[in-house]
Amino acid sequence: MKHLESVEQFNELKQSSTVVFLFTADWCPDCHFIDPFMPEIEQTFNSLTFISVNRDQFIDICAENEIYGIPSFLAYRDGVEVGRFVSKERKTKLEIEEFLNRI
Repeated sequence: MKHLESVEQFNELKQSSTVVFLFTADWCPDCHFIDPFMPEIEQTFNSLTFISVNRDQFIDICAENEIYGIPSFLAYRDGVEVGRFVSKERKTKLEIEEFLNRI
């Protein structure tokens, strides 16, 4: 999964076809819980672009998008938000797949 490098990149990427931002942090145990199965999810949903956003590096993006819990997912298509799976709860593989199927 690619990592977000700048606010400008975030704004450019969300204008592209369909991009899913995964908000995470190194210190977050629930974020590390999903690490083992995220490559499989990326492969299954290969029409989507996945971008990891470090919450601590991009706290302003989190605030602007009301991302207060991690891990959280925010999806855009052509500049329009098409879905969000935002909470502080641990997410399962099935829950993530169900979210991605809805967008």
